[in-house]
Amino acid sequence: MTKLKLINMQDIKVEEVEWLIYPYIPYGKITIIQGDPGEGKTTLVLQIISKLTKGENVIENQENEVTEAINVIYQTAEDGLGDTIKPRLISAGADCSKITVIDDKDTPLTMLDKRLEKAVAETKARLVVLDPIQGFLGPNIDMHRANEIRPVMKHISELAEKYRCAVILIGHMNKCSLSKSTYRGLGSIDFQAAARSVLIVGRIKDEPEIRAVCQVKNSLAPEAKSIAFRLSKNCGFEWIGEYNITADDLLSGSSKGAKKKAAVDFLENLLADGQVAQTEIMKLAEENDISQKTLRNAKETLDIKSKKVGNQWYWKL
Repeated sequence: MTKLKLINMQDIKVEEVEWLIYPYIPYGKITIIQGDPGEGKTTLVLQIISKLTKGENVIENQENEVTEAINVIYQTAEDGLGDTIKPRLISAGADCSKITVIDDKDTPLTMLDKRLEKAVAETKARLVVLDPIQGFLGPNIDMHRANEIRPVMKHISELAEKYRCAVILIGHMNKCSLSKSTYRGLGSIDFQAAARSVLIVGRIKDEPEIRAVCQVKNSLAPEAKSIAFRLSKNCGFEWIGEYNITADDLLSGSSKGAKKKAAVDFLENLLADGQVAQTEIMKLAEENDISQKTLRNAKETLDIKSKKVGNQWYWKL
């Protein structure tokens, strides 16, 4: 018979949440990064790893929570280390001496494997990445059964908390286009339930080089604004910055966010040299296929002021 143990909340110490990248990836917790195949999830994570191994800002123009280079454990069940992963890390400028891989050729690694904890303890890794989730469940775990997934996620959560390391699990999306973003994750909803932060990566409709990162869950801080990056053959990886699009719009292929961004860019360029008559703005917006509703939303985003001079209204940044 299990002995009863009680904990009085009066005895619990309040702890401040530490962040690897605020408010996207917390220390001591699980973060899930998911998206459809080929949308740039692994590329994004390798870029993050590369910056962290050098103690550099991960996202441009944003404060980095890392003050020094950190050690990383990166496990992949899909890509070759020598012909795919290392070339991409080198291209991103990573310090590969700070990245460790557990050799699991003889015995495939699983989330419940004791080697994972031993590796974290030995390398003092502050970030552990498993790519993809289903590659590390083991042959006897059904990813759609909550009663089988919960103990696995509990074990990983406890490992993250014990060693104060961030754990990133990369996952694919299911094919149900009618589902909300919360339910598009492959497998049991208990994956997302155990995570403290869930991010979705997707391609912007009609902008094949631009990918957005939307946060659909944050249990430890206010939900982050969506951000975007560009993937191109000529320039490689490049951060764009904040992007006005929701996860559901991203997954449904809506170009709502792209349209608003285009309107914001239009107004910034048009008003860069000073105020412009509202009638002229409306005319030029129509010529650029920008609706009045989208234009008004962009105006609000930029906090543009309206001023009446005589019988004419003017807009000014």
